[in-house]
Amino acid sequence: MLSTIVFKAKSLANLVKLEHTIFALPFALSALLLGAPAGELPRAITVLWVVLAMIGGRTYAMGLNRIADAQIDAKNPRTANREIPAGIVKPYEAWLLTLSALALMTVATWQLPVLCLYLLPIAVLVLTLYSYTKRFTSLCHLVLGVALGSSAIGGWIAQTGGWHGGLPILFGFAVACWVCGFDIIYACQDAEFDQANGLFSIPARLGIAKALALSKFFHITTVVALVSFGAWYCFQLGFIGFGFWFGTAITAGMLYYEHTLISPKDLSKINLAFFDINGKISLLMFFLILADKLIHLKTILPLPIVPR
Repeated sequence: MLSTIVFKAKSLANLVKLEHTIFALPFALSALLLGAPAGELPRAITVLWVVLAMIGGRTYAMGLNRIADAQIDAKNPRTANREIPAGIVKPYEAWLLTLSALALMTVATWQLPVLCLYLLPIAVLVLTLYSYTKRFTSLCHLVLGVALGSSAIGGWIAQTGGWHGGLPILFGFAVACWVCGFDIIYACQDAEFDQANGLFSIPARLGIAKALALSKFFHITTVVALVSFGAWYCFQLGFIGFGFWFGTAITAGMLYYEHTLISPKDLSKINLAFFDINGKISLLMFFLILADKLIHLKTILPLPIVPR
């Protein structure tokens, strides 16, 4: 009985690729940190609700995507062994997980500033729309970018309750461009299948060479947007910290390296370029920004004097 429960739990986690939360969650938490006043950390309860909202939102989006794409996945040799086409997870089980995740996202968002609650319907709409966009537009990658970029904006608003003159939008734009770039790379492996089955993607429409060039453009734009955000932050709120600038420089280097791994004639390292490098980028930015915050706390807060 226990082994069956464990197997089913693992299957549901694999269904929604729970480990891919590493892409969006660190940037939402980075925005949460950046939105906090100098010398302060976000409240633990705010961090908790943001994490739960992120997990709920991403699980909802991925679960709905797997349900919507079940018949398409069954036709594609690369995806035919996914949990629903393979019969490992039944459709009703996937629906239960997906709707439970939406409920979690809603409850968690309810605990955050009222602006987050007002924006919740828009977030749900974007997350829902993504699962169907490749049926009618090659801009499906941009919709995914908007979805993950919005999570960074949400992290900022969860901390501040406001926009700060558009700062979080620029940060979210950087995240959106980053996501668009690596999702285009990932879609290259299905370009022929998409063309044959009437599905839309940038690689299927433009060809792999042009798609990879467009991916580079999005990643260059990511770095430019991060630099612009850092400069704007310094002008409006004060020095952003060396960790952010160091993380931006390393991100630029890692994105450059990502594009050296693949070419129109060799896509064998797509999984390395997609998951390994991009997962490290999001974690790197978060930990460097967190380190900045902790160092600043230690600097401005006097250490307690221990009597001898």
